[in-house]
Amino acid sequence: MNMKKKICRCLKLTVFMLLLGLLITACSNENDAASGAGRPSRAAGSGEAETDGGSITIGFSIATDTFIIERWNKDIKIFTEAAKKLGAEVIMQLSAGGTQAQIDQIEYLLNRDIDVLVVLAHDTDLLSGVVKRVNDKKIPVIAYDRLVQGVPIPAYISFDNQEVGRLFGKALLGKVPKGNYLIVNGSIRDNNSYEVNDGLHEVLDPAIERGDVKVVEELWLEEWSSDEATEKVRAVLERTTDIDAISAGNDQLANAAIRLLAERRMAGDVAVVGQDADLLSCQRVVEGIQLMTVYKPIGTLAVRAASLAVSLARGEEPVPDRYVENGSGEPVPYFVEAPIAVFKHNMDNTVIKDGFHSSSDVYRNVLDTSETEHNNYDLAEGEGEEEEEKGEEDQSTDGNIKDE
Repeated sequence: MNMKKKICRCLKLTVFMLLLGLLITACSNENDAASGAGRPSRAAGSGEAETDGGSITIGFSIATDTFIIERWNKDIKIFTEAAKKLGAEVIMQLSAGGTQAQIDQIEYLLNRDIDVLVVLAHDTDLLSGVVKRVNDKKIPVIAYDRLVQGVPIPAYISFDNQEVGRLFGKALLGKVPKGNYLIVNGSIRDNNSYEVNDGLHEVLDPAIERGDVKVVEELWLEEWSSDEATEKVRAVLERTTDIDAISAGNDQLANAAIRLLAERRMAGDVAVVGQDADLLSCQRVVEGIQLMTVYKPIGTLAVRAASLAVSLARGEEPVPDRYVENGSGEPVPYFVEAPIAVFKHNMDNTVIKDGFHSSSDVYRNVLDTSETEHNNYDLAEGEGEEEEEKGEEDQSTDGNIKDE
């Protein structure tokens, strides 16, 4: 079964990459016809954003093993549209995943006459060398959502990741003030994982020291991988099912844990939290299967990032909200947005009100009271995998780079 799922995922990723290639080509053809310039993969703007040398070109580097996560689809689409409205052009580079592939794509962007580089890092530690080369060319770099380590950069824009961890801890303690906790952290390659973990422990540690909370196990993942999370959480559950609460690094990991709990008829009995407000997690929150998801208003972040990119390309120095250290010896200007804890009671006033997901999508499994009772077996064997696969299919056909 695992091999079948892996093959299926590989096929989906291949189809996804082919579709992205077609979309990028379509953007290129449209833009070349409008401008006569031979710059492929570019979403052309029509405003007045210019540097001394002409219109502003933003290079955006992202690894597709992160891009296929539901959340990043929204970031890229909103960013690209916002940049276009500001009169800037965007060259989007998507790799097949992995640090070396991202380094190669950044090198490619350096040869495309970009005025500013935006990077969603696959590995926040290993990109310092190529980012230094970008710095040497006097091209400003924006670390998007994940802070690149070990090299000076003029801007980092993200949500308050320590606050995400605090929201995890507050939600879990509010529901389970005493009990056994399992902590499933994110990728060790992502600085955000450590920030979230710091915030979580800031809230939990007093309860741990009092003996109210016992951490059964604290897991760290190599990648943001639901497969890896499934394997490691399953190993814990095979040793003990005496678990009252699970803190998961994001909603994908939370969903992996919930499916395993469902196999043991425990889904809904164990308090589970995650982040990103993925559709499946929002559905599970209103169904009472997941306690909380942290919603991060991506529209605000992506639009602000596009504006920041244009400002830096013009040589301006926007005032940051605060500064953060990245091991380079120079403080990094940090442009930070606030995350929001979303429970069943405030779903309508947050995720749905903002148009992040529609009410019909979020509540489609709870249209009447008879549908609110969920069979754990169905959840484990059917609903979970169907929703995940539907999400992946939707993402693979979503024209996020398409000029509309």
